[in-house]
This record gives sequence, structure tokens and C-alpha cells, in this order.
Amino acid sequence: MTVTKPTLTFCGGTGSVTGANFLLTTPQKKILVDCGMIQGRKMCDDANTVAFMYNPADIDALIVTHAHLDHIGRIPKLVKDGFKGAIYSTKETKELAEVMLPDAARVVGEEAQRCGMAPAYTENDIPAVFKNWEVIPYYQSWAIGDATFYLKDAGHVLGSAFVECTHDAFGKLVFSGDLGNSPSPLLRDTDVVNDANYMIIESVYGDRNHEVIRDRRAVLEDIIENVITRHGTLLIPAFSIERTQTILFDINVLVEERRIPRIPVFLDAPLAIKVTDIYKRSTDLFNKQAQEVIRGGDDIFSFEGLKVIATPEGSKAIHATDGAKIIIAGSGMSHGGRIIHHEKHYLSDASSTLLIVGYQSPGSLGRELQEGVGAVTIEGEKISVRARIETLRAYSGHRDLSGLLEFASASNLTLKKVFVAMGEPSSSQFLTQRLRDFLGLNAAMPAPGETVELG
Repeated sequence: MTVTKPTLTFCGGTGSVTGANFLLTTPQKKILVDCGMIQGRKMCDDANTVAFMYNPADIDALIVTHAHLDHIGRIPKLVKDGFKGAIYSTKETKELAEVMLPDAARVVGEEAQRCGMAPAYTENDIPAVFKNWEVIPYYQSWAIGDATFYLKDAGHVLGSAFVECTHDAFGKLVFSGDLGNSPSPLLRDTDVVNDANYMIIESVYGDRNHEVIRDRRAVLEDIIENVITRHGTLLIPAFSIERTQTILFDINVLVEERRIPRIPVFLDAPLAIKVTDIYKRSTDLFNKQAQEVIRGGDDIFSFEGLKVIATPEGSKAIHATDGAKIIIAGSGMSHGGRIIHHEKHYLSDASSTLLIVGYQSPGSLGRELQEGVGAVTIEGEKISVRARIETLRAYSGHRDLSGLLEFASASNLTLKKVFVAMGEPSSSQFLTQRLRDFLGLNAAMPAPGETVELG
């Protein structure tokens, strides 16, 4: 069928936070932006194994905004199912994907085996993903057929970008990806776009504001001091990209400024250790303040008392450490990883605390704990929850309501339509209404699979 007008199809990331997948069809090309995994209690969700709503062999290119699994987690399936086009991203996003995807394949395989189902892909499918993966620097335009693309810094995680696409038929279309919760202790602030004609904007926190960012470190200090007073354990289920590095940096400051006593801190997350090494090689993307600290000789991801745990045996041995301690472990939503056996051990301990520092998908163990359940089932065992459950949203890597409105408002004079996606329905609906009422914008929540004409 001949395409006369460009169209945009919402193939994923509508009605939920995860599973970002958008298809731009122009008269000359079919281009995807992101191909993410749908995340919940488990990664072997049936939704990740079903066929795409397009033929992967017909897709000419894929642009990746950043390396979180809800934006890259189905790329191996896309390639396995016939996609042969080029993949584009920043250098750091590619480097992070090179460690994230093999780990995801391993977890998907293990969970699929337990669920008695075939995995969406295996570790053997990963090498093919990177054969046609091309690196595009920030602020450098390139063409794919009749459309031109440009990456700006999203400030969300290392290498994250939002995508500007220009075309004669519709002007400028912006894919927000995930927008950073600026100012970050490490990364540069989110760039601005002030001339968008169409925009797909995320809405993870489209219905609420975070705590004041400058108070975040003080709140963390209070939580740590409380755990020390009760001789308990502070568990932090942390996402491997950005959240772990930010928390390490903040604890480093608290230790070096002697605001907290010396306390054992265990980084028990092999994937996060690999990611932190990539961060250490990429300090040119840090903000000026973080770069100044590094130039002063501080290893911002290391401090007295930090112990990096590489082996499963070392992870199990942590429980033999008496007294107060901090354990940072993956995964961030408690749907797998080493945090699981720590939660089994400490959730029933009233002197301990679980600190939630990121978004928790509906159905995930982290979401159950955040909502205050009295007991959870972990690996078939029922665990009473007596530990304190704290949520510190100021550690979120996502913009809150005010930040999202600010991002959209910069293009207030040029925007024809804003599509609100990548959020729970209540959050997306709230942001949609605010964009209409506060900014007077034509905003809508697209339905899954909906196609709209541009121009």
C-alpha cells in the first residue's frame, strides 16, 4: 500500500509505563523508536512473546532512546523475527545495551523455564543485535529516507536521548523517551526543544510531583541513621543504570563529609558493577559539578566501607555481617536478581528498612511492598513484612508533573498535538488534562495500536 501521508502507530507504551514501541511510517521508510519489554512480576510475560503488530522484516530502521529494558528489551526478538535494518543510538546507550541484553536473556530464559514456556529469545540471539548497530553522537543530524533525525540529551540515564524528527509533511515530531529528573547529581540537565509540532511525551509521574531534589540526600541520611540506631539492615533494590550510581555518589558524600558513621555498604549487583564501569569511562557526559569533584581526585563511586560483591557465595555471606549495614542489589522492582534472597532474609525483621527509589510496575513485588501488604510470597515461600517500607521518589530518574509540563510548554506556540504515553492510565489521563487546562494544548491518550496521520 502506498503511503501518501506520514503516520504514527502506537505499537507499545500506551496504557502502561513499559513496552515503548512507536512506528513512524513515511512515504519512503518505516522507522521504529524503541522496542521495549513489558515488565511486571516476571519478565517471561506472555505479552513479550506475542508477534509484533507489524512485520519486522518491513522495518527499515530502529532508533533507541536509552538502554533501560522497557525500551530495548524486545530488540533481540525483533531481530530474531526478521528485522535487518540499522539500529541507531548514542555510544553510551549501545555500550549499556551490550551488558543489559545478555543479562536480560539469561533472566528471561530462567523464568521461562520455571513458567514452562518458550522464551522470547535466548543469549544466542544477542550477537546479531549489534551487527548493524550504529553510533550517533548528540547534536548531529542524519537522514533515514525522507526524514531527518537529531538526538538531544534527555538527562535520564547515561547516553539517554530524546529524538527530534523533521519531515516536510509535518514539521518536527519529538519522541521524548524518558525525560530526566533534573538537576541530577551526575548528569547534565535535560535539553530543551521549543519548536516541536508533534510530541510523544512520557507520563510515568504525570500525576504527582517528587520531593524537592535538594532535600534528597538529607532524607537518605535520616533513613540511614535510623537503621543504624536500630542496628538493622537497609535494603535498596536499585536499577543497575543511573539509580545505583546516584546512590553510591550520595553515600560517598555522606561518608566523606562524616554525616553518617562508617557502616558496611554492599554493592551486590554484578550488572550494576559492569554499568558503573561504563559510567567511570563516560565522565564527559557528567554535569560540571560532578566533573569538578572528579578533577579534585575523588572516586565518586567508591568510599570507605564499600564492598563490591561479585559472586553468589559472597552475596550469601553478607547475612553473616553483624550490626547495621546497607545492601544495594538488583533488580529495581524486586522481580528478580539478588535482592530477592535479601528480601527473604530481612523483610520479616522489624529493625530493617526497604527503601524504594524508583517506579514499581503494577504486579511487581516492589509494587506490592510499596502498597503496604502484610505478607508476600518469594520463591514459593510466604514472608511476613515487618520491615519499614520507605519510598523516596526524589531518586526517580523521571520528570514529575511539573517537569513534564515545563518540557511541553517550551513548544507551546508551535505544538499541534501532544500524545501522552508511557504511563499508567490514571497518570497519563491526569497529565493529558493538565496539558489541556494549563497550557491549552491539544493533548490525547492514544489507544494501543492506534494510528494517526501527521501533517
